[in-house]
Amino acid sequence: MNRVLTLDDFVLAGIALAAGLVLAFLSRMLLRWLAKHAKRTKWSGDDVIVDALRSVVPWAAIAGGAASAAAVLPLTRTVQHHVNQILQVWLIFVVTLSAARVIAGLVRSVTQSRSGVAGSATIFVNITRVLVLAIGFLVVLQTLGISIAPLLTALGVGGLAVALALQDTLANLFAGVHILASKTVQPGDYIRLSSGEEGYVVDINWRQTTVRQLSNNLVVVPNGQLAKTNMTNFTRPEQRLTVLVQVGVSYDSDLDHVERVTSEVIAQTMTEIAGAVPDHEPAIRFHTFGDSRIGFTVILGVGEFSDQYRIKHEFIKRLHRRYREEGIHIPAPARTVALQQGSLVIPQQRTGEDVPSRSSVAD
Repeated sequence: MNRVLTLDDFVLAGIALAAGLVLAFLSRMLLRWLAKHAKRTKWSGDDVIVDALRSVVPWAAIAGGAASAAAVLPLTRTVQHHVNQILQVWLIFVVTLSAARVIAGLVRSVTQSRSGVAGSATIFVNITRVLVLAIGFLVVLQTLGISIAPLLTALGVGGLAVALALQDTLANLFAGVHILASKTVQPGDYIRLSSGEEGYVVDINWRQTTVRQLSNNLVVVPNGQLAKTNMTNFTRPEQRLTVLVQVGVSYDSDLDHVERVTSEVIAQTMTEIAGAVPDHEPAIRFHTFGDSRIGFTVILGVGEFSDQYRIKHEFIKRLHRRYREEGIHIPAPARTVALQQGSLVIPQQRTGEDVPSRSSVAD
């Protein structure tokens, strides 16, 4: 089309462009209203979708208005073709970014809902984001008329060289994927490694696993090392666990009375302390005739690993106070020390608090 531009052409193009801008404004207002209602729902996926649409729909309306404006102008075929290509690339770019945001957000919401205590497995989020962006980049090249077959061939040959150069990085990547896929460790789990580190798994990304200790310090473990080490997971297959408390009473105690009093203290602790499991059946097991006491083990149920310290703390305080009220004696360790004076050996009994000096003990 080679005719001269007229005022009517500019008016029609302006109307088309203005219509696109108005449509973009109205759609953004509508999506903002939808976003407020989406926040009221329990599912976080609708928030991600509406947020992405707020980026795509207005830009698509503007692109549509620009395309309509270009269509009514008497542009040459070459110029019209370039304008359409620019608008297509623009729209593909916006859609790709929004799709990457939507898919990454949905993956994040799924991993958080299945991981327990405030965790997010960013390795899956990053992988999905990179895949979507790569697909969008290839679509842009195809739109511009650039053949992607030679590019894929070059990427295949270059990928082999990159794989050889990044063996450790790729090993950590696949180890992280294997760990999450096998569900041996998930964000939110409390783990203990054979090397001694322990804590809550905060995140598993493409290279490393971050563990938050109870002291609030972070321990960073490469995924490859985590996959090879011996590890105890205190959250799986069940988050509840049992803890053992060692107790001892004197030989002159009535063991039936001791068992009854201890059971009452256990019942009181399990119902009043947060983190305890009231429906867990406690157990008291006598097991040892010690040097100065009869030892037994109290088995308690706690909700998760870190609750055991608070439960033990309260249980020991209450048990000690109740034993004093009931007259149940918890003996201190006692020992007999022989002091030699000439040829006479005088045995003396000492408690664990009375430690003899070296000069008073005969060789």
